[in-house]
Amino acid sequence: MSALFDQIQNDISNHDVVLFMKGNEKFPMCGFSATVVQILKRLGVSFKAIDVLQDMELREGIKAFTNWPTIPQLYIKGEFVGGCDIAREMYQSGELQSLLKDKGIPYTE
Repeated sequence: MSALFDQIQNDISNHDVVLFMKGNEKFPMCGFSATVVQILKRLGVSFKAIDVLQDMELREGIKAFTNWPTIPQLYIKGEFVGGCDIAREMYQSGELQSLLKDKGIPYTE
C-alpha cells in the first residue's frame, strides 16, 4: 500500500488541483464526479483528473489514504478539500473561490 500512497502523494504534490473521480473530465461516470467537474469548469480551474475506475487498487487506496469513504475526492495545493457535497456547498457559499484565491490558483468569477 505504501507504493500506492507514494503515487497518490506524488500526484497531489505535483498538481495544484487534483480530482480523484469515476471516469474522466470529458466523460464522468457518476453524477457526483460530474458535479465536481462542472464546478471546476465553471470556475475555469485547470485540474488533473484521475479515473479510479481504471485501477481497483487505487479506488480503494485513495479512500484509505484520506480515510474518506467516497469518490470523488478533491485536493487543492496538497490539501484534501472533500467530496461532491462539500465542494458544492463551498462553491455555492463562495468558500471554494476564497480557497482558490488564498492558494494562488487562478479561476474565473
